[in-house]
Formats: sequence, C-alpha cells, structure tokens
Amino acid sequence: MAFELREHTADIAVEATGSDLSAAFGSVADGLAAASCDDVAESAAGSTGEGSVGAEPVLPEIDGETFEVSVTAESPEALLFDYLDQLIYERDVRSVLPVDNRVRIERPGGGDADDSAGTAVDTDDEAEWSLSGTYRGLPLAEIDAREVKAVTYSEMRLERTETGWVAYVVFDV
Repeated sequence: MAFELREHTADIAVEATGSDLSAAFGSVADGLAAASCDDVAESAAGSTGEGSVGAEPVLPEIDGETFEVSVTAESPEALLFDYLDQLIYERDVRSVLPVDNRVRIERPGGGDADDSAGTAVDTDDEAEWSLSGTYRGLPLAEIDAREVKAVTYSEMRLERTETGWVAYVVFDV
C-alpha cells in the first residue's frame, strides 16, 4: 500500500494506490492519518512529483486500541466517501487517530470487489457495496494533530489501473 499527500489550496488531497480496491481504501485512510498529523516526515525518496509530498506521519511509539468499522453504500465512490467520513467521526467521538487501517470490500451480490469471476453485480436498487475493517486508534492527546474537518467529493477519483487501483480524495482542513 502506498499514498502521497498532495498540496491543495485550503484543503489537502491524498492520492493513494493499492494492488486491489481494499488496499487502495486502506491507503487513502492511512493518508488521512498522515494529513491529520502536524509532524509529517518526507520519505527517503523525497518529493514524488510536482505539488506532492512523499510522506509518513511522525507518530509516537504508543499502542492503541483496535476498533472495527463497517460501512455500506450504493457505489465504490460513495463507499470510499462514507468510509472516510466514518473515520473522521470515529476520531471525533473516540478522540483517537485511526491508523493501520485494514479493510475488506464486497460487491453487491457478494464476492470480493476485485473478483471479476465472482457473482454478477446485483442490479437491484437496494444492492449496496459493503466494507468491513479495523483500525488502531492512537489517543489524540499523545499526538501533535491538526483537524481534518471533512472528506469532499471535489475532484474525487477512483480508477482501476493495470497494476491495481488509484484513488484521489480532497479533505477540508
């Protein structure tokens, strides 16, 4: 999994990749954690492109409780939005920074999101994509954090590529 923080006026954008859709979602969530940290160290590779920052959050060596998260939505893009919105909500309610994000996504009608040989996508209007996952919550009191206020649909992209998935999400800070 990999992500990059991208500079964006009055907001911050995360561009993330993953070998499959679940990994890409986890990478975006890890990017959200990095965007929430005041201290972000540039990676050994340095800048990865114009306006980008190859970064990892500087987090204290503390344990955190593991939490579960579950979200459903009508499309992969809506699922990504709702998942990130849920993580921001969890941060606010539990006073923790969600890190080490792991997710599993299922298509409508069942089956792995990337399994093209699986069950056909259900065209029923009630059918939804589903996500179940876990994250480790680091107490905000232990972290130099800034507030990421919300996830936005502005410029959101979720694309399948030859090597996996790419997601681009803008957050209001």
